[in-house]
Amino acid sequence: MSTKEIFNRLLNHEELSRSETKSILVGITHEDFNTEEITALLTALQMRGVTVDELLGFRDGILETGVSAMLDCDRYIDVVGTGGDRKNTFNISTTSCFVIAGAGYKVAKHGNYAATSVSGASNVIAQHGVKFTADIDKLNRSINECGIVYLHAQLFAKAMKFVGPIRKALPFPTFFNLLGPIINPSQPKCQLLGVANLDQMRLYSNVYQKIGIDYAIVNSLDGYDEISLTGDFKVTTNNYEKIFSPQSLGFDLAKPEEIVAGANEEEAAAIFDSVLENRALPAQKNIVLANAAFGIQIMEKGMKSIEECIEIARESIDSGKALATFKKFQQINS
Repeated sequence: MSTKEIFNRLLNHEELSRSETKSILVGITHEDFNTEEITALLTALQMRGVTVDELLGFRDGILETGVSAMLDCDRYIDVVGTGGDRKNTFNISTTSCFVIAGAGYKVAKHGNYAATSVSGASNVIAQHGVKFTADIDKLNRSINECGIVYLHAQLFAKAMKFVGPIRKALPFPTFFNLLGPIINPSQPKCQLLGVANLDQMRLYSNVYQKIGIDYAIVNSLDGYDEISLTGDFKVTTNNYEKIFSPQSLGFDLAKPEEIVAGANEEEAAAIFDSVLENRALPAQKNIVLANAAFGIQIMEKGMKSIEECIEIARESIDSGKALATFKKFQQINS
């Protein structure tokens, strides 16, 4: 399909197929499009809105042109947020991953440096002396010996470098912001995703159904892209769709100021440490327990109640297993 045909179809509000958007993404990596054409493409799709099949096609292209990390482990989970909620919370998803791993489940955490907050997953991991790698033997050793592996996005999604400067120059987010959660190079069969609004929840629910994985998508109704416990939150999974209150799960209502990351990476890392060491503020620990519990429920294929899963997560922290898992992870990956 020629560049002219692509833009004619977009200007006519026509949808592209999954195979067509995959070809476009591959073409970008082959430098078949110039800067102006990529800018126009991103703008046109943002104005019209990307469809499920279009998003999946771009995902296919990124995975095909990137570095694979197919692990020799059958069932593991990624816990990730879309970002962009501008709430500057501490590293809730990353901390939850170590709680899940401490409870005996396998985790392949995919992440990057922060875009709109003080500390992203890669920031807090790097703060602890961990060296990022794409070496499959090292990655397999990590998930097999301590139950968790970290996949730093920039080592795997090679296509992103071709659009990075353009995305940065544009004054609005693009569909590439939606791709982050679904381009884990290990392609996990389980995922807990936090989204910033209910439109995103519907989009990703359709995406996950087409990919065919076990999932839960969460949104705090006051705008957090994770379970913040600052108010009611909605969860949609393969099996149910429900609104929860913190109190219904035995948690106190959290205050927004109790869950912020702090002023810099060091302060965010200190909160991460305090949760795993079981000396955090109650609100900080509870938020990690809630998010980890829904991840555990996915790994259990919905066969355990969320209350049971909360207690599994609690035991991971209280017993010191979550902290021991992190210490072992540091030892293997430093």
